[in-house]
Amino acid sequence: MRTVIAEDSLLFREGLARLLEDAGHDIVARVGDAEALVAAVARTRPELAVVDIHMPPHRGADGAHAARHLRQDHPDLGIMLLSQHVEPYPTVELVGEGGFGYLLKDRVFDVDEFLEALRRVARGGSALDPEVVTRLIGHRRREDPLERLTAREREVLALMAEGRTNRGIALRLVLTDRTVETHVTNILTKLGLADGIEDHRRVLAVVTYLGSR
Repeated sequence: MRTVIAEDSLLFREGLARLLEDAGHDIVARVGDAEALVAAVARTRPELAVVDIHMPPHRGADGAHAARHLRQDHPDLGIMLLSQHVEPYPTVELVGEGGFGYLLKDRVFDVDEFLEALRRVARGGSALDPEVVTRLIGHRRREDPLERLTAREREVLALMAEGRTNRGIALRLVLTDRTVETHVTNILTKLGLADGIEDHRRVLAVVTYLGSR
């Protein structure tokens, strides 16, 4: 997978590059600021960009601003944002889209889960840190939409929130793939998400779940 890494910490950048190379990624560029990131993506046409939110030149949410710019110019690019702390607000408009992920840097140390999240984002899926989503919601809904779900449907939705595929949920709950597909369809219908692209609806269902906890 052709990948660009944008991270201003040289130590973290090189460590991340080594981790991804060992996992089979082709690191086509390693940059330390947002302007270099935009130029590198235009030059190398990667499949995935792993981007730190806080980078030069301004050391604000430059990585997030660059991500929005890249999404406009390269809509098929998978974008994984990383942050030391939760910084949800510059990324709100990207959350409902496919090919986008946002994780806290601590998640990198769970290597298998992190690599799976990158693969999911590169394929057009989503990967959202539960802490990030909780901050995006900001408050508990007055009416809990999860009350419409059965106990089993809540179990399935909780596993969806962990980023698991239907197959992964089936293995975890010892169910058939078809049974899980039925539960997911029921969940999306009951939450008013019956229409739209599957991956996007799953993200919105997870946002609803985490906001109701």
